[in-house]
Amino acid sequence: MVIERVSFGSLVLDGRTYASDLLIYPDGRVEEGWRRDRGHRLAMGDLAGLLGAGPVVIVAGTGVHGRMQPEPDLKVRLSERGIRFLAAPNERAMDLFNEWSKKGRVAGCFHLTC
Repeated sequence: MVIERVSFGSLVLDGRTYASDLLIYPDGRVEEGWRRDRGHRLAMGDLAGLLGAGPVVIVAGTGVHGRMQPEPDLKVRLSERGIRFLAAPNERAMDLFNEWSKKGRVAGCFHLTC
């Protein structure tokens, strides 16, 4: 899986363009229309589907301007499950996702706007 580009409201993954927030599973499945319970806050419950897929790494694209914020304890809680968590604005998150996808079971969650 390769994210080819991201821009405001758009992400291109393996040649397909997505226009809504999405989850990317380690097996390549994509779930469009992803929503968080608290909008611009990312919590453990928002990642429930990804957790069941057994990722080693979860990369969170926090938006073009990085406005989606992970809950303060999210990284620690994921680490306790053996999952590395990386969060960054979308351009950087794209690079992280592509780097880690070469190494193993990576999952992603991307907020495509702000």
